[in-house]
Parts: sequence; C-alpha cells; structure tokens
Amino acid sequence: MQPHESPMTITRLMAMKSAGQKITMLTAYDYTMARLLDEAGVDGLLVGDSLAMVVQGHPTTLPATMEQMLYHAEMVGRAVRRCLVVVDMPFMSYQLGIRDALANAGRVLKQTRCQAVKLEGGAELAETIAALVQAGIPVMAHIGLRPQMIHQSGGYTVQRNRQQLLQDAQAVQQAGAFSILLECIPSDLAAEITGSVQVPTIGIGAGAGCDGQIQVIHDLLGLTLGRLPRHAKAYADLKAAIQQAVAQYCQEVRQGVFPSQDQSFL
Repeated sequence: MQPHESPMTITRLMAMKSAGQKITMLTAYDYTMARLLDEAGVDGLLVGDSLAMVVQGHPTTLPATMEQMLYHAEMVGRAVRRCLVVVDMPFMSYQLGIRDALANAGRVLKQTRCQAVKLEGGAELAETIAALVQAGIPVMAHIGLRPQMIHQSGGYTVQRNRQQLLQDAQAVQQAGAFSILLECIPSDLAAEITGSVQVPTIGIGAGAGCDGQIQVIHDLLGLTLGRLPRHAKAYADLKAAIQQAVAQYCQEVRQGVFPSQDQSFL
C-alpha cells in the first residue's frame, strides 16, 4: 500500500475503523527515524515515554519528564510530513489534576508540531480526558497494562479483568478519546473491546482483532537490548548490522585503509 498523499488527521484515522482499514503505528524519538518512518508509509507515530527505557536506559518509563517528552516530540513533529503524531504524557504530568493536565498537554500542541496526546488510564481519567478534548486537545486513551503503574500492578502482566476493561473502554470513548491503545490484553477480550466501541483500538500485545497495531521501533528493527518481548517481532537485525559495520570501520582505521584517497581532499 502506498503512503497517504495528504496528511493523516484525527478524523481520517477514526474513519479507517468503519472502512475496515488497519492502522499502523510505531514509536519514534528523533528527527531522522521519524522522517524515515513517515516516508515508509506508517499511519501514525507515538513519541512514547518508552524513551526512558530504549533511549535513556532506565528499567521503567517512570523517569521520563515533561521537558524530555517535549524535546523529543519537537524533533519528531518537525520531521513528519504526512502521518499523525501522538505524544505520551509522562508520569505525574496529568495525575495531579485537570489544571496540570491541561497545562502540560497544551504545551505539547503549542511547542511541537504534534497533534495529540496519550494518557494511561480508564474510567478514573474520564473527567480529565473530557476536559482536554473540550479544550481542543485530541486524546488517545491507554488501557490494559499501564507501564506508569508498574509498581502498583506488580509487573508486566497480561490484563484479564473483562468487566473493568470493557467499562474503561466505554468511559474513555464517552469522554471523547479519539482512539484507545490496548496493551497486553488477551486477543479474544481485545477483539470484544474493539467491537464494543466506535473509535479505533490500537493494540500492542492484544492480538489481531484490534483496529490497528503499534510496536516499539527498536523491537521492530532488531535493536532490542536483552529479550525481545513476546508481543514484538523483529523485521530486521540492525543490531548485528551496526556492530559489523563498526567493527569493519575500526579494523580499516587501524590498518590504515580508511580514509582512502576517495575520502581525502587533494
């Protein structure tokens, strides 16, 4: 499928559900990668607080700050010409109340070229989501496994509370969320949630029944340090390619092969 010629919008993304068109999303954290992914045809990018793990090397997403999210979001937004860009609201940037949530989410739209924010939470965040939407800030909700609550939930485990998840999905939809990210939910339950709402669902570890999928770009490209998550698939092995290229460079420098005349000025 060829990339969309015109820019992706919230309404266009929502229409893809009723049209039966699957939505593709990936994470991005810098200008170069965002530019490549945009040109490759992905529908949406998420500037994820996962940058705390895959970029900064932390064991959880919790250390990501609002300033860091804005820094990375500005780079990604500047690179993109076509796809929709959503920005994670980091831990404690919206939990202290609606006023803080509005102020911080407003900075995303004012200081970057990104179009929406993502909040982790279900029914308990409905009032906050509604306030953001009323202020003109598009919101993607995030239910199921919530990495920002990892200490309270006890680990990265599959979420199976059917009644709560269905309730959360209905609540965030009614609050005005334009889409819902479903993380680590059994595939049959995720499909049931998808069928119960009118807005698109984007799955990560939630099976093929979702309206779309999202993956961390490091996992997709084979750049994961450590074990590849079960829900991920490596479509390339760039880690090995990078290490091989660097090893060859080091060897050529040490042997006096690089730079050659082709890389030198006369």
